[in-house]
Amino acid sequence: MSKLSQPHLLGIKNITAKDIELIFETASNFKEIINRPIKKVPSLRDVTIANIFFENSTRTRLSFELAEKRLSADMINFTASNSSVKKGETLLDTVNNVLAMKVDMVVMRHSSVGAPHFLAKHIKAKIINAGDGTHEHPTQALLDAFSI
Repeated sequence: MSKLSQPHLLGIKNITAKDIELIFETASNFKEIINRPIKKVPSLRDVTIANIFFENSTRTRLSFELAEKRLSADMINFTASNSSVKKGETLLDTVNNVLAMKVDMVVMRHSSVGAPHFLAKHIKAKIINAGDGTHEHPTQALLDAFSI
């Protein structure tokens, strides 16, 4: 499987046309898989993903969780409301604590504009922006474009 030109998915502006073609081609292949009796594939076997959500979400969070399970990833879910964030722990400290568990990728939703961009400069794990306030929600934009 080909790889994207960048390690992170932070926003739409930084995605190349070739990356979008690859994402849509991959999505088409997986769309066929979900209609099979066995929906699980080993594409992300041995990859650990942390879903780190600092604000509430239903569709985005559940969509990522289901996709991660169907792609055979190991995943952990982090919710800020049940963490040391409530006691004043910083975003970077919180994420570094999660990364200490040998996480390969972070799916993050945060109310602060630019939070995923900030993390991308400070951590080694790959980051997918699952929404940063009113700024960007690149996975939703890609889904909308793919659906059209």
